[in-house]
Amino acid sequence: MSSNHKSIKKPYAIVVGLDHMNGIQTARILARHQVPVIAVAKDPQHYCCRTRICEQILFTDTATEALINTLEDLGPKLGEKAVLFPCTDAHVLLVSKYRHRLEDWYHIVLPEHDVVEMLMDKSRFYAFAQEKGLPIPRTMFLHNWADAERASRELNFPCILKPPLSSTPKWEQNSKLKAYLISNAEEFLTTYKRLAGLAEMLITQEWIEGPVSNLYSCNCYFNAESEPVATFIARKLRQWPPETGESCLGEECRNDDVLRESLRLFKSVKYRGLGYVEMKQDKRTGKHYIIEPNIGRPTGRSAIAEAGGVELIYTMYCDALVWPLPANLVQHYGTVKWIHLRRDFQSALYYWRRGELTLMDWWRSVRGRKVDALFAWDDPGPFIGDLERAIRLFLSPEERRKRDYSTPLKQT
Repeated sequence: MSSNHKSIKKPYAIVVGLDHMNGIQTARILARHQVPVIAVAKDPQHYCCRTRICEQILFTDTATEALINTLEDLGPKLGEKAVLFPCTDAHVLLVSKYRHRLEDWYHIVLPEHDVVEMLMDKSRFYAFAQEKGLPIPRTMFLHNWADAERASRELNFPCILKPPLSSTPKWEQNSKLKAYLISNAEEFLTTYKRLAGLAEMLITQEWIEGPVSNLYSCNCYFNAESEPVATFIARKLRQWPPETGESCLGEECRNDDVLRESLRLFKSVKYRGLGYVEMKQDKRTGKHYIIEPNIGRPTGRSAIAEAGGVELIYTMYCDALVWPLPANLVQHYGTVKWIHLRRDFQSALYYWRRGELTLMDWWRSVRGRKVDALFAWDDPGPFIGDLERAIRLFLSPEERRKRDYSTPLKQT
């Protein structure tokens, strides 16, 4: 960054979805680069909104067109074009759909809208992957009961059952999980019957055998010429909820197969922006399979890339403004880890109770240089708020029952 850019106030970054882990991490990363941040959130009571690093927090219904109206109202007040960071799938879809209303005031770093929709809709993406020969698990699309019965006969179990889009309000209101791990045909049909009304269709995939540590990810950033400017490979060590949850402990690593397939996917669609691909290695064959892409937004593991020396988030900010890019763009494959401390404690306790994790195993897994999802000495409010919320939920028998993950399939 040139000295001129350091001596003047930088253009705003607008972080949409502060009331989400991706949002608070993104806001902190940008603020540490002296970027002024204005955040947008839906829930004023959310623990992440206790942060003190944003110049301003605006509240609106971020799941509807009200978000676009709020951004239109804000735009003329900014002085110059800001860089927009949508932080959840729903925000990406809204910003992409209405980009023509926002482009006068915001740099929107996304591929074409049809690419956004295809990569975010699991049914369309898996069909695309089958057509292009990308490695995915055996996949079937369930439009009705007949499709479900056929899948129950033809699939090898265990399998996964999930919606094309897990960020829809109907799914989020009725299910605590993004996907369900199912062990046999009877359970499959019972679960399908219970979930079928939450989405127009459901997707089922055969389960890829292997431990959580066989789940790898590639975080990356592609410029306007669809060139991969920065990439970062990591893997899960634990997740919460168990089996089908989100990472709560991960570490950087090297996996050239994951890097190659991730780049092949994004190059095939002339991609631009932040991208993420999760892949799992089958312990039986060693083959890697694409589980899903996440596009157009930071992810929970964007922060591990920054801690490992690859400045993904700030690279997007600079590239959008046509500024010189940061010097740190190459992964050196160190040993940095990322942890969501409270969730990892829950996960570790779950596996310890099952006899699958010893105290020594736990210590080995968490020791070393780490970045925390929520805790920060200079911004403790979100961590404290999350802890207070967890205690309130624990003291509620009904909430404890809803969050009992003692079996792989969680009733919601």
